[in-house]
Amino acid sequence: MRGDYQQLVDEISAALGAPATLEDRDFGLIAFGAHEGDDDLVMDPVRTRSILQRRSTAAVRAWFEAFGIARAKSALRIPPDPAAGVFKGRICLPVRHRGIVHGYVWLLDDGHLTDLELGGGGAPPDPRIEQAMESAAGIGALLAAEARAGAELGDLLRALLVSRPAERTTAAAALRDGLRSAADAHLMVVAVTPWDVPEADHAPLPNLPGLLAACTLPAANGAADGAEGPAVAAAPPPRATADAPSLAALVRLRSPSTLAAAHTAAEHLLRSPRAGGSLAASGAEARMLPGAAGLGMPVRDLAGLPTAWQEALAAARAARAEPRLGPVAQWDAIGSYRLLTGLPPAEPDTTVRPLLTPSHSELARTAEVFLDCAGQAGRTAQALGIHRQTLYYRLGRVEKLTGLDLDEGSDRLLLHMALKTARL
Repeated sequence: MRGDYQQLVDEISAALGAPATLEDRDFGLIAFGAHEGDDDLVMDPVRTRSILQRRSTAAVRAWFEAFGIARAKSALRIPPDPAAGVFKGRICLPVRHRGIVHGYVWLLDDGHLTDLELGGGGAPPDPRIEQAMESAAGIGALLAAEARAGAELGDLLRALLVSRPAERTTAAAALRDGLRSAADAHLMVVAVTPWDVPEADHAPLPNLPGLLAACTLPAANGAADGAEGPAVAAAPPPRATADAPSLAALVRLRSPSTLAAAHTAAEHLLRSPRAGGSLAASGAEARMLPGAAGLGMPVRDLAGLPTAWQEALAAARAARAEPRLGPVAQWDAIGSYRLLTGLPPAEPDTTVRPLLTPSHSELARTAEVFLDCAGQAGRTAQALGIHRQTLYYRLGRVEKLTGLDLDEGSDRLLLHMALKTARL
């Protein structure tokens, strides 16, 4: 099907005599026409970045969307803006099917398209534009069909991930039928949280090696009641992200030890404008944080995907809470968070609660780094960039504030776990 896109893009380029680029509605690159000539100025930074990185930035997307491209039903002209990196003007052909925009075809205008009549205002469009819009409509039909096929597999994946143990065999069999031969490969679940997209909004999957299916799941929707698996399977999400859905992506691996396809998918999905959202920390105003991704353990049996999903979601939560683990974390590398993500949400321990207020954030960070460094003062002071005496003073304040004795192992454990849990 990707070859069909390229053929249609080439048809548009030939009809209008201009290099064309096809992007999905999230500005992910699908296909592009050849650039003829030696004039490097025609390849402005925006088009070059789109081709090399296969995606435009959020700022570029916002700049183009300000011209109304998402609402346009016919071709429209975008003027150049060197300050935005758009050295050459463009003609945008919205790619629609049954009224829904699925992407955009971009035509670079080096000056020879300036007088091309696009239609509107009572004037008929140039026949070349009509021909190009027919090709764009063909692209829209292909993208819509791909979205429907992807949505069907996504629905089957969702049904399995939320299934009860008694329903798992049936749900796995249905997904196996949909995946066909891919069902016998080594598979991995990738979780991206949060994922800001309406549940009913289906889009074609990115063209990534090994990406088989994807679906969104409410963050509050862990495994179904009675689900089996690791302790994390019963874990509700943190309240800060309880209303934000997460994305589950199913990736085929070459082998259980070759995870490149899963990492590539995770990194690509994190660059989507749908990844990320606001997080309201206790006692603090909501703030925007980037999304994070997690990888579960590889599985060969489809019935093991619900457990792999819980592992992936736990790893993503850990990566979001602990930047040093992310932005992509693997379940088997998140350490104590394997246990902490399995705990139900609860109010902070009364002993530690005073330390978690915004006014004591510096003390909390000092205590956490001290415990991360196994109580070694020299390592802690170096990590924090402070003098040892400053460290001892802060630790003394922590003890006074909480009533804990940092020379006692049980008190250290309580404080360490409370601080890590607060991150979630």
